[in-house]
Amino acid sequence: MSAQSSGRDRVQARAAARKLLVQALYQWQLARQPAAELAAQYELAPEFARADREYFRTALAAIPAEFAGLDAELARHSDIEPARLDPVEHAILVLGLWELMARPEIPCRVVINEGIELAKRFGATDGYRYVNAVLDRASRAHRGAELA
Repeated sequence: MSAQSSGRDRVQARAAARKLLVQALYQWQLARQPAAELAAQYELAPEFARADREYFRTALAAIPAEFAGLDAELARHSDIEPARLDPVEHAILVLGLWELMARPEIPCRVVINEGIELAKRFGATDGYRYVNAVLDRASRAHRGAELA
């Protein structure tokens, strides 16, 4: 396997993990199931075999535990109160914020692009525009040096 192929596989596995994370975070917002229960449930899904398992587990453990802080940060960059957001866009935004704040090895442009693609796939018709605007503002606050 070439380095290019390996890198592409890693990108696809991370994207698959993000897709599952948005679904799990959506479910968590509605039912507040323990993250460990959600992880066990999603690990049984056929698409989990293609996902970056470690990334999924790490994010699903961290995001619900840090949700109040992520929402406070989201409120700084959003013109809509987090509690009033559609749960799908809310899940995408807290995932993106967590990546911007806790995963500096992921380029901010990747975080924004992945958020947009998830919003196009799962969100409201123009939800991707809102996700783009919020993650762009957050990236300037958290990754200004990277953008300079």
